[in-house]
Amino acid sequence: MKLRAQQLLGYAAGDAANNLAFSMASMFLLLYYTDVAGIPAAAAGTLFLIVRVWDGVADLVAGRLVDRTSSRWGKFRPWLLFGSVPLLLLSVATFSVPDGSLTAKLIYAYLTYAAVGTVYSLVNIPYGSLAAAMTQEPVERAKLASARSMGSAATMLLLSLVVAPQIKNAENLQASLQLTTLVFVVIGSALYLFTFFTARETVQRDVVTVGLRTSLRTLRQNTPLQLLCASSLFFLTAMFSIQTIGVYYARDVLGDANLYIVLTVLQTGLMFLIAPVVPFVVRTIGKRAGYIAGGGVTAAGSAVAMFAPASTPSLALGAFVLIGAGLGLVNTLMWSLEADTVEYGEWRTGARTEGTTYAVFSFVRKVGQALGGAAAAYTIGLAGYVGGAEVQSATALWGIRAAAGIVPIGCAAVGIAIMVFYPLTEKRFRDMTAEVAERRDGTKTHSPA
Repeated sequence: MKLRAQQLLGYAAGDAANNLAFSMASMFLLLYYTDVAGIPAAAAGTLFLIVRVWDGVADLVAGRLVDRTSSRWGKFRPWLLFGSVPLLLLSVATFSVPDGSLTAKLIYAYLTYAAVGTVYSLVNIPYGSLAAAMTQEPVERAKLASARSMGSAATMLLLSLVVAPQIKNAENLQASLQLTTLVFVVIGSALYLFTFFTARETVQRDVVTVGLRTSLRTLRQNTPLQLLCASSLFFLTAMFSIQTIGVYYARDVLGDANLYIVLTVLQTGLMFLIAPVVPFVVRTIGKRAGYIAGGGVTAAGSAVAMFAPASTPSLALGAFVLIGAGLGLVNTLMWSLEADTVEYGEWRTGARTEGTTYAVFSFVRKVGQALGGAAAAYTIGLAGYVGGAEVQSATALWGIRAAAGIVPIGCAAVGIAIMVFYPLTEKRFRDMTAEVAERRDGTKTHSPA
């Protein structure tokens, strides 16, 4: 079934709303903690890692809850309706660390960051699972993945234009971030409602309660999901390390905080432009080859960012163009590949577990965000970064370069190596979904190869 433009736009709106909380944290929370709240970089990095352990539990619980949901609005959409406002309000709280001792600040930061991660699981897992329920056509799924990436890129672009200019005025940053996140509550709620009313579940499936043992068996036998998660973990670590360090790179390495806006616009703009051509990439070279190619471009851009002279900012800007193009391709294909692993799980075991499958993938994304943010924080912390200092040492500047270069290059190399073994080709996927359809019609028994 061909998706209508309204459905694609509605699905894009959902991830635009998601990223008002998610990308706001990945792009600016470390800077807020170190330069406004006064939390040391290493302590913030540890916070990112520890909270993501809790998020792993939250993701799996959310996935189980979603798979057991049945309502007049469907399986996934009710969660968008009722979870969106709490998520956005908690994002406001995350950027509202009160004055007090370092211990009190850390306790508050842990509690609010864990809370926003938990509610994000209850909203994002149903949203992500929705793609597998909207269509089973590979090209249409690629369109959904492209729409999602465009929604995400649009929000990141908005954040770079609205939030990035605020970092120049550190004295008023607390108040301005609170006001900005409050405005995002209104915008995000409207976007979630639009998704709720336009993105419908159309894939035929039996509405049954999937037991925990069945869910675990499906995950254990889903080799494509396991390989995708492993590869994605490294690419996401690279992506979030770059996102986290971007503001430091512009302000401290290039010497101009205003360039962060340009860097982000270039990076997210390329992601925005790449997303519409992904269906063409899928038709011509396939998802796996496109994913690997995007990883290579990302590594090349990171290498340039690592060594670009501060006196030649145009070279650094070019590096972020390459990074944006590569990550745009990888990140968009990630969503489409994840939806395909749902079909593999049903073909392999006979159980369709969109929620649990996406919960695992969501957990991987959160771990990638935590590892990327922590890698950036630890790298600059070990290199001697001093929060709030007008001038950083030469060692600290190389630490910032390493977080933008060495970390993404190494992660991209491992991610590519893993993806070489991904088994789902376009032909195998078509054969697999045809066999699942035959089973539903009762014309073929369950006999996976």
